[in-house]
Amino acid sequence: RMAAAPPSYCFVAFPPCSRDGLVVFGKNSARPRDEVQEVVYFAAAEHDPGSKVECTYIEIEQVPKTHAVVLSRPSWLWGAEMGANEHGVCVANEAVVTREPASESEALLGMDLVRLGLERGATAKEALDVIVALLEEHGQGGNYYEDGSSCHTFQSAFLIVDRNEAWILETSGKYWAAEKITEGVKCICNQLSLTTKIDAEHPELRNYVKSQGWWNGDSDFNFSEVFSLADDHIACCSGRESLEKQGGDVSAQAMIDVLRDKDSGVCVDSESFLTTASIVSVLPQDPSFPCIHYFTGTPDPSRSIFKPFIFVDDVKLVPKVQSPSFGNDDPAKKIPRFQEKPDRRHELYKAHEWVRSLLENDQDKGQKLMRIMLDLEKQGLEAMEDILSRTEILDPAEVVDLFYDCVDTELKFFK
Repeated sequence: RMAAAPPSYCFVAFPPCSRDGLVVFGKNSARPRDEVQEVVYFAAAEHDPGSKVECTYIEIEQVPKTHAVVLSRPSWLWGAEMGANEHGVCVANEAVVTREPASESEALLGMDLVRLGLERGATAKEALDVIVALLEEHGQGGNYYEDGSSCHTFQSAFLIVDRNEAWILETSGKYWAAEKITEGVKCICNQLSLTTKIDAEHPELRNYVKSQGWWNGDSDFNFSEVFSLADDHIACCSGRESLEKQGGDVSAQAMIDVLRDKDSGVCVDSESFLTTASIVSVLPQDPSFPCIHYFTGTPDPSRSIFKPFIFVDDVKLVPKVQSPSFGNDDPAKKIPRFQEKPDRRHELYKAHEWVRSLLENDQDKGQKLMRIMLDLEKQGLEAMEDILSRTEILDPAEVVDLFYDCVDTELKFFK
């Protein structure tokens, strides 16, 4: 049983650590090894009064308008591990274990809250407010994995970022605390990190922990110390050092390099877990420039390609990174759940499996292919840098097929 939370890593870098007025965000999503992640886009939408939205396990009230979002998600669930919206908000979540057992009864998953925050929040703070209000109303709980044999439950932490600021939000049940970040480099992983600098919190938080006997009210209130299991609390972040070493030059490429690093543990490849997908986002602080979001859509960033996506109207959908849909026949939707596991691999994932076997069996050929792919990635990164250094406004027609074309080119190379 995977009782330990999967060791995902999320990062954000602000000036002066990051390059020229850019906020850089990144996450490796560590999940069960065989789980498929897809990259999906949902356009902004208006909804009728009284309509509902069906999340992974429960139905909740829909809002009148949802923002356009692009998500990287385990393809069996409704929410997302990480993603962005059209307003330059990025959210990623982490499974955490606290001294409060996570609920097995089905409620909102941390991953549902990622998507709900993006669909409903036009700034990082709005997304945070959405998430904590929904936590209060519906609670969090239910199986984190597509596993019919046992229920894996966790509490949630979130990194919520926009062009101006970031919020680290950590939760235990419906209780929460958050810290605002506007400079430097921050990393969160699968354990609590908030200490005494708390910029927003659940109104009943301190009364609750006092009533539980976890804090006496005399000492400084330290969120991690109060909520972590006895000796669980250690500094987790080797990746942060690599970013700080960049000396004010953290770029998309620097973030990608950190996410690819297996020696530091940031790129997870263990018996139980694998980095099943990754994201890097570049958010210019000047709102006249577009935000750029890079997704792999495939496991293990050290042998995957980061492909750029920019929000424009009528952006071209990319079915080749979308898993097949099973509708109401999906074993994740039937009770009891997960009685079987359908094949959720999308076209890019399958092509990627072939590359993996090539890398394992014919190293020369595999390395040569990887060099070509990385060169392709570099061209994409340079083209995006060009967009961010221009004076004229971006023509949407130029990028409407951007992510589609990158995926298509990658597939052609594999064939």
